[in-house]
Amino acid sequence: MREVMTKTMARNIFYGGSLFFILIFVGLTAHSHYYIVTKSTASTPLTDSVARGKRVWEINACINCHTLHGEGAYFAPEVGNVMTRWGVLDSPDDAFQALKGWMEAQPTGIPGRRQMPRFHLSDADIRALSDFLIWADRTDRQGWPPNDAG
Repeated sequence: MREVMTKTMARNIFYGGSLFFILIFVGLTAHSHYYIVTKSTASTPLTDSVARGKRVWEINACINCHTLHGEGAYFAPEVGNVMTRWGVLDSPDDAFQALKGWMEAQPTGIPGRRQMPRFHLSDADIRALSDFLIWADRTDRQGWPPNDAG
């Protein structure tokens, strides 16, 4: 190889490297799409109630305190597996009742404990939120959280 790089050599390295990394990016994007569609959420279809529950989650900024699959704040517990922890994953009605009871009992007023504010959600919003949390619990979390306590 020569000590001096010509413009042609530099141009070839630039275009070759750019093409290489574009192909890598396209391949990883296709792989991610395939994984999401066929593996992580394939067994958990999105329903209107799940989508509404996600909107309730976003509007009330639950992620500002809770984590969902490891993303979010660490002020309050992980909720990606909350329905499994409560033992109501297979019963949407029990999940709704458990979530409604928990949310309506907040804040508990126990001194020295973190308190969840009362959001005054309607029963329809709480049901949709419980459906969203059931959906999140059934997705492939790849071993997250590392323990059952979240």
